[in-house]
Parts: sequence; C-alpha cells; structure tokens
Amino acid sequence: MELLRAEQHRVRAERDALRRRVADLEAALAAAEHRVARAEQRCDELERELLAADADAATAEAEQDRDRHQAELDRLRGEVARLRASAQRAPERPGEPPSDGPREQPDESFPHAPGRGSGSRTGRQTITLSFAGFNRAWASWIGSRLERRGHRVVLQRWDLRADVPLADLLRDLKLADGRILLVISEWYFQLGSRTQEEWNLALHEVVAPDPSRFAAVSVSMTWIPTAIARLAPADFTNVDAVEAERRLLERLDLPADPFPGSADGDRRGPRYPADMPEIWGAVPRRNTRFAGRGALLTEMYSLLQGAEPGAGVLTLHGMSGVGKTQLAVEYVHRFGAEYDVVWWADAARRTVLRRTLAELAPRLGLSVGAEYGERLRAVRDSLRRGDPYARWLLVLDAADEPEELRDLVPTGPGHVLITSRNPGWGGHNSRLLEVPVYDRKESVAFVRSRAPRLTDAEADQLAAALEDLPLLLDQTARWLDDSHMPVHEYLGLLEGGVDEDTVKVSADFPVAFRTAWSILLNSLRETAPDSVDLLRLCTFFAPGSIPVPLLRQTSQARLPGRLAALLDDPVLWNKAINQLRQYSVVRLERHEPASGATAPFDETLYLHRMVHQLVRNDMPEEERHELGEAVRTTLAAAVPGRPTDPRVWPDYEKVLPHLTHADVLQSKDPLVQRLVLNCLRYTLLAGKYTAGTELGERAVQRWRSLLGESHPCFSELTYRYADLLRAAGDHRRAETTTRAAVERLREERGGQDLHHLRAVGGRGADLWALGRYDEARELTQQVLTEYRSLCGDQDARTLHAQHGLAVSLRLLGRYAEALESDGRTLRARRALLTARHPWTLFSAASYAIDHRLTGRVAEAVSLQTENVRECRVVMGTDHPHTLRAEHNLALCLYADGAHDRAGQLLHRVLEQAERVLGPAHPYTLVFAMSQSCFARVHGDVDQAHAASESIVARCGTMFGEDHPYSAGARSNQALVLRSVGERQQAHTLIEQALAGLTAAVGERHPWTLGCAVNASALRGLVGDDESAAALGVQTVTRATETLGRTHPLTLSARLAYAADLRSLRNRLTAEQVEAEALADLTATLGARHAHTLAARSRARPYWDFEPEAL
Repeated sequence: MELLRAEQHRVRAERDALRRRVADLEAALAAAEHRVARAEQRCDELERELLAADADAATAEAEQDRDRHQAELDRLRGEVARLRASAQRAPERPGEPPSDGPREQPDESFPHAPGRGSGSRTGRQTITLSFAGFNRAWASWIGSRLERRGHRVVLQRWDLRADVPLADLLRDLKLADGRILLVISEWYFQLGSRTQEEWNLALHEVVAPDPSRFAAVSVSMTWIPTAIARLAPADFTNVDAVEAERRLLERLDLPADPFPGSADGDRRGPRYPADMPEIWGAVPRRNTRFAGRGALLTEMYSLLQGAEPGAGVLTLHGMSGVGKTQLAVEYVHRFGAEYDVVWWADAARRTVLRRTLAELAPRLGLSVGAEYGERLRAVRDSLRRGDPYARWLLVLDAADEPEELRDLVPTGPGHVLITSRNPGWGGHNSRLLEVPVYDRKESVAFVRSRAPRLTDAEADQLAAALEDLPLLLDQTARWLDDSHMPVHEYLGLLEGGVDEDTVKVSADFPVAFRTAWSILLNSLRETAPDSVDLLRLCTFFAPGSIPVPLLRQTSQARLPGRLAALLDDPVLWNKAINQLRQYSVVRLERHEPASGATAPFDETLYLHRMVHQLVRNDMPEEERHELGEAVRTTLAAAVPGRPTDPRVWPDYEKVLPHLTHADVLQSKDPLVQRLVLNCLRYTLLAGKYTAGTELGERAVQRWRSLLGESHPCFSELTYRYADLLRAAGDHRRAETTTRAAVERLREERGGQDLHHLRAVGGRGADLWALGRYDEARELTQQVLTEYRSLCGDQDARTLHAQHGLAVSLRLLGRYAEALESDGRTLRARRALLTARHPWTLFSAASYAIDHRLTGRVAEAVSLQTENVRECRVVMGTDHPHTLRAEHNLALCLYADGAHDRAGQLLHRVLEQAERVLGPAHPYTLVFAMSQSCFARVHGDVDQAHAASESIVARCGTMFGEDHPYSAGARSNQALVLRSVGERQQAHTLIEQALAGLTAAVGERHPWTLGCAVNASALRGLVGDDESAAALGVQTVTRATETLGRTHPLTLSARLAYAADLRSLRNRLTAEQVEAEALADLTATLGARHAHTLAARSRARPYWDFEPEAL
C-alpha cells in the first residue's frame, strides 16, 4: 500500500503540473486576442517604476484520503496521459501557432527537452529564464519574444532558501536546459538576507567560469552586484518594446528575423511590462517613498494570480491608519502592467461606487445609454465575459460595508482588490489578507526615508513609541524632519501624554496616536495657522473624500476673515493644502471623468477618519459653532431644487453624507430645517430607505426637544419619517408613529387641518399593511372628500388622496372602480406634474395593474412596458419602484402567455430585490411568491417547495397569521404540495387558506374566489367530488356576479367546474359548461393563446395568489 500511495502522489503531481501547463496555454491563447497597444504616456505624472510580477501561486496539494484502490490510480494515469498529449499537441503541432507566452517550469526541466546548449537543424535553442517572482511579467514577455522565433523557453522562478549556500543555489541553476538568461533587478538580489559580498563571491565562483551558459538582461536601475557586470547585461530601462527586443536578441547572439518555421511574427503575446495598461482610471499617484511590505505584496500577488477564474477577489483588511490604501496603490503601480484595464474606485459609499463603475463603460467601448444603471449592468457583464478585456484589475478602496456593496463586485477572469476595515468580506467570495502594523525593520526604514536626519537608533525608538503604525510614523517623521526638536525631546512629550479632555478619540485608535497628533497639531498652529483653519473646516464634512468645489463654496459671510480669504484666494488655498499634504494630513485627489461621462467633482480632499475625529474634538466650542453654521448654510444652498425632480437627485446625493458631521439637526435655521426635510423626501423618492430611516429617527429624537411636537416642521418630519418606515417595510413602527401624529394633530389643529389630513392619509396606508381594507377605504374616501373641499380636484394633495383611494379599492377586489380612479389620477398628474414625475410613473404602474386585474391583459402589457422603460430612465434600474414596475410587467407577460420572458424577468427582479432591499422587505417577499409560483409550473418544483415553505413562514412573521397575504401564501403552498404528490397535506392547507381568506376579505373577494378554484380541485383529488362540484358552482356564480362572465378568473372557475362535473359522470352538463367557457375564452384571448390551448387540452386551471407590492 505504501508503494501504491507513493505512486498515486507521483501521478497526481505530474497530472497537476500538466494541468497548469494546459491552463497557461489556454490563458495565453485567449490573452493574445486582446489589444496590447500602448496607452497614452503618463510617465511624468505617475513616476512609474518598472512593473514586476509573480510569486509562485502553486502550493503543495494536501495529502488526500489514504485508502484509494488500484482503479483510482489507473484513472489518474489515464488522465495524465491524456493531458500530456494535449499539452504537447496544443502549441507545437506543425501548422499550429505557438502559445503567446512560455511555460513556467516550477521544478525540474521538461522530461523530453533537448540537451543543454543544443538546438535543432533550424537553429532552435532551449533557453531557461531565471527571474524573481516580482519580475514574471518581464520573463513572460521575454519568453514570448523568443518563442515566436521558434526557440523553446522554460521559465524558472528564482527562490533563495536561507539554509542553502548561495553558490549551491547557482550551481543548481546550471542544471537547467540550454542557455540561462538571468532577468535581473533589485528583486532578484534582495530575496533572502544576502550581502553584496556574498553575491559577488558566489557569482565569481559559479557564473564567471562558464560565461557561455549565462547571459543577463537588466530591468531596473537600482543596485546590482558588481560581479554581474561580467555578463554584460542588456539594459531594458527607459526603452520601448522594439528596442528591448533588439537588445535581447543582440545579447543572446540570435538573428533578428523569425525562423522560417516559426509562427507569424506579428502575433502579439504578453504586454510589454513598461507599457501603460490600455485603460488606467483614477489610480492615485504612486508613493515614491513607499517602503517595506515586500512579503505582503508577494502574498497579494500569489493569492490573486493563483485564484481560479471568477474567484480572484482579495480583501486587505486591518485597523485604520495601517496603510491598506497605500499598499493597494503600490500593488497597482508595481503589477499594473500585467493588466489591460486598471480601474480604481472609491467604495466608501454605494452610490459613488456605482457611478465610478458605470463610468468605465465608455472606456470599455460599450454602446450603452446615459443612465448609470444601464452602464453598470453593461460593465459587469463585460468584465464577467472578459470581452473586450480579460486581463483587468478593479480596486475597491475603503469598502467598509460588504453587505451594501457585495453585489457590485464583478466576477470574471480579472481580479478585484478590496481595502476595508471589515473582515466580513470573507463571507462574500473573497480571500482575506490582514495588513498588520509595520515590523520594526520596516518602521525604521520608513522613518529614515521620511526623516534622513534621524539615526537608526532614533528611528527605532520613535517606532516603538508610535506602535509601528504607518500613518502615524509618516506624519510624525515628516514633521520631525522639518522641525528642530531633538528626537529625545519629542519622545519625552510622547511619554508625558496629553490631557484626555484635549484630544478624545475612539477606543480603536492607538494611545500614541492621540499624543503624537496633539504635538503635530500644536506645531501647525504656530507655523501654519491657515492650514489648521482649513483642516477644522473640513471636519464639518464627512471623513473620506470631501468634494473640493463644495468645500470652497462654504458661505464666506459666516466664516472668520482669515479662512474666508483663504477659500477665495487660489494662492492661499494652494499654500494651505500643500502644508497639510506635506505632513500627510490630507491627500488631494484628482479624478478624471471617463470619456462620455460627467463626474460631479474633479477634485476631492481625502481626510482620514482618525485625523477627522481628532481635529474635530480638539476644536474650541466657539469656533465649532461658527464653522458649523457656515457649512450648514452651504449645504442648504447646494440643493436649491425640489426633491420631486429627479434631475436634482445628484445634488442631494452629494450633500446627504455630510449632514451628520455638519450637525444639521441642531440648527434652528428654517433653511437648514427645510434641507433636512427635503433630504428625507429625497431618500424616499430615490429609494434610499435605509439612509432615510436612519436620518429620520435621529431627527425625531433631536427635534422633539429642540422644536417641540407642536412645531410645523416636527409634524412634517413625523409624516416623512413614517413614509420612509412604510417604504422600508417597517409597518408596525410606521403605524405607531402615524397614529400618535393623527391624535396629536386632531387635538391641536382640528379635523380639517391640512397637516392632520396628511397624517390621516398615512394612517390609511398603514391599514393596507394591516390587512384592514374596509377601514382603509373609508378613511381614504374621507381624506379625498376633505381635500377636494379644501384644495380642489387638481391639487397635488387631492390627487395623492385619490391615488390612495384606488389602492384601497383594488385591495378590496373592486378592480373596475380602481381602474376608473387611477385613470383620472394619471391624466391629472401628467397635466400637473409632467409625465416623468415619480408620482406620475407610480400612477401609470397602478393603472397597468388595474388593466391586468380586470382582464385587459394586452393593454396592460403595452402600458406596463412603457412604464418600465420610463422608470429605468428616470429612477434607475435598482430603484424599488422600478423593480415593482418590472414585477408587474412580468405578471402581465405571464397573463398574456409570454411565459419565457415572464420567467426571466421574475428571476431578475427577485435577484435585484434581494440585493437592493434585502430578503426581509415586503417587495422581496411579494416577488418571491411570484417566482415560486412560476417555478412550480415551469421550473424546479423542489425549489418551489422549499421557497413556498419559507414564504409562508416569512408572511406569518411579517404580517401575522390572520393577514390575507399569509392565507394567500398558504394557497400557493398547497398547489406546490399537490405538485409533489402530498395530496392530503395540500387539501388540509387549501381549506385553511380558503377559511382564512373568507374571514379576512369576504367570500366574494377575487382572492377568495381564486382560492376556491384551487380548493375544489384538491377536494376532487382526495375523492370528495360532490363537495368539489358544490364549491365549483358556487364559485362560478359569485365570480360572474363580482367580476363578470368573461373575466379570466371567472373563466377559470367555469372550466374547473366542468372538470368537477366530469368527475361526477355528468358529462352532458360538463361538455356544455366547457364549450361555453371555451368560446368565451377564445373570444377574449384568441384561439392560439397559451391559456386557450391549455383549456382545450383540459389542463385543470389553477389560481396563483399575487399580492400587491404596496
């Protein structure tokens, strides 16, 4: 058995090596199809160093199960043989082109390689490239240049083991095939802790005696051992691809023309590593003083390059100030040449991330419209397919909320690098890599690079005192280098600490940071007071990226004279900014909008949250009040438009993140209070319910004490807050809030007061959610009557009340009345508010629902198709109202017989809702019901079974067991149980559902009648034919009286009744009933309609409960 296991592991190892070779070939061939043309030169701006790559991603496979018999071993041997044949055929058969890059040989040379130094009759040679992992991009490019001329290339990554003498490692290298080409850079010689003297001795001992075997190319301008000069390395620095290739061939004494039997010389392979990627977007400038982090960069590269396609997502996580963003920046600049697309995105807020990703669309050459949702979908699809670029890198910086952002992370052949304080990304298809503080050697090197006047010992003492935190080391070292304070004196200040009342920060900040920052701030007050003034002003905006135009628009009339002058004078502004940048206090970021896109801001000022909090807490109270008033006034002036106009939504999106830090809720300024109320209304209209409810809750708590409950603004606040709670699906809190407001306003203002009427209208919406539809109709009718009396028929408030009455009527099953009411509202809103106003679009969707429910399906499809198109343009594809509109369109399409289109749309809408709204939102639950019903008939019945059980449980939790929606969900589940053969359970459940709906909405409600159609079928299945027929005839009579003879539900009831009669052997009556129903069905839907064809085949009709998404 031991021999068997050994043989098994050997065969597995060989199989895995061959798989890697085949994968390399396939990836190389695919990559060769993409453009490698040089992008615009930015060398002067980006200060690029030579980009390098690779650390061996392969890890030894863990030992597998111990007991494998001979058949498994035979299977492995067969697979190895097949893979070997494929790998040998793919690149080297006559008439086929070679791969676009060489194969890396991780251990020994290929088993069938020519002898060292040998070549074929056509002059082909075997050349082994030895390279440091970081230089794999160069090795791949050099190898592809040689392979296209017919030479055989082996890539061998250079690893320095600390326990093996350097000379022995170089001797092992000589065992490789053919000539050995060293790809040298600082990385080649910095691996391991070898001195220059060790390198020179080893090179003289091993390489110098055999110069014909060795050659070298240099891809960097940094230090290399003097002994390497014996190899006369070709210099690739600061030359283009054509010149580098010429120097390569000249150094190896190879002809420049391709061999006659080689592949087409024009076939392009890997990118030239010194070239910019084709697309390079918003990447921060490289930190030319970046130091350390070599092991982390190696591991980052290894994890990304070794990931399977679709799984190349890596999250750098760690505490604030540890250098996650700087590490990502360095990775991009160091390895960016391996990609065709490099795109940097600020992921601190979902809206900004969506916009930034959408702006990639025109750069990818995607032909899409101007709407962000459409662009975003196109970008994600393009990245997923790897078309037109398979080699892409996307960086999501400051992505601290994985639950909000996870759906925006693209999949595909490229890579995603995330920086975050939140390790929760590990639960969302991402590998995690923690970024620790510097180790002491890194700290000392970093401090010395920032403050050359410090000795190693002083840098070590400073690093210990500052706990090796990179951000703090950066700021402190720069300050010390510019100051005359001796290091020991500064360390004494650190040991002495500061008064906790002076600087109060979060517990997760290192204690040393508080003290060090206090010292730096005191120094800046003395040497650069203007910069401190600006810094304090910044703290009244949210930490992170602060839009510079918004900052500079701050109301100068309310600012101190010195600060007002600074904002107005470009010279003073630049001076202050440069002083803050000098000590790494802020970072000025310039964002280039993608071609074809308009970015709201060209510049942002990045202020770290630790610095933000420290400066804010260190501010005198008088200055805090003065600056706060100025910023609040500025924010109020930044959104002059009404939030009902979608064209001003970007202005509100810009302002919303800064409300909290500007302390808007403590202001008694009417303009600022109006800003708060407008922002609440914006979050409702724009579908940003979470942000709105959070702001509303804080506002209610603050304004109750600041303004009092009788203040008009507080009344409007409670109304807006309740609307948001309702929209977010928190109906219980909405009902409690509204009921209290109604009672208070009735006592204070009387029954006919407009504020009271508005609150009563909200109370009607709460009754819908509670399933109390009769009460809701009475209340909404009363509100409409009062508004008509006080404001007239064409007032926006009257139309809102009229819309509410239509909802009440529809929930009561009075579809024709709802249709008439919604038609009047829609026409009036189009005239009063314009066709693309959000409320007009909502009315149009309701009008289409009415058409569908009254059986006018073709008109419903037409109306809802147009409504969906408008909703997508005006509100975006992720807006809850757009999802509601798309859901209704899917139901319309299904009713019209377009089952495939309906199914696709239902699936997508549910997926979007789960991502945007979450699984607990009422919309998501309603959409899940529809998807489950569709899956029962046209999809996976087992999936429908599991989903229906979950839906019934969620309905009970959300609405209560006696709610109509809960009873309707049980009706749908009964149909699923019938489909899986659980007849008795299905019968029991449908009877419960029928009783529940009868009690909740009455025996003549369409929901009850539809459930009765299902109940009669299940009674028949359990052998109770008499009862089934009795219920069937009763249902036909009630449906005809309630909905009309040719309504789809009535027709279903008639066809079902005919089936019940056949079960009773009453064939004559059954055929008469069926013939009449078929004639009406054909006249209504047409002879070729899916429902007509199903009826002619005597497929028993059923009814799906389709609750309204309120």
